Amino acid sequence: MAATPLAILDVLNSLLEAQLNSVFRFLDACSPYLSRAGAEVRQPLQDMVAAARRHAQELAALIDSLGGFPRTAGIQLEEQYLAFLSLKFLLPKLVDAKKLMIQRYQTALSTLPDAPAQVRTVLETQLNDQRAELAALEKAAEQVAKG
Repeated sequence: MAATPLAILDVLNSLLEAQLNSVFRFLDACSPYLSRAGAEVRQPLQDMVAAARRHAQELAALIDSLGGFPRTAGIQLEEQYLAFLSLKFLLPKLVDAKKLMIQRYQTALSTLPDAPAQVRTVLETQLNDQRAELAALEKAAEQVAKG
């Protein structure tokens, strides 16, 4: 197998860092707020936390399989306040974060038109997941805003 271009590994590592730094990693810490939400809001958010972890693991495995080294990220201190927010305040932030993640995936795919099929398949699958999660987040935000 030919050496994987550094650009592909760089783009994959950027997506991995975005997944690891996503505000979704704080949802577990926000469980008091999630526990007050109805199941129609709580369950999709819990599923998104699990999907974000899965996406990060898939990206790290893909980077590793291509001969690269997955970069990890640490907690950013300025984001720790999210553990104390209400769900009504947090949901719009999650919608914005999801839109940004979708943008990153779209940019990655447009930047890597000649990437191996394995890379494009993982990115396209995760992009579709991101879009479905955005729709669920927007619905949840609407429900919570209504009360």
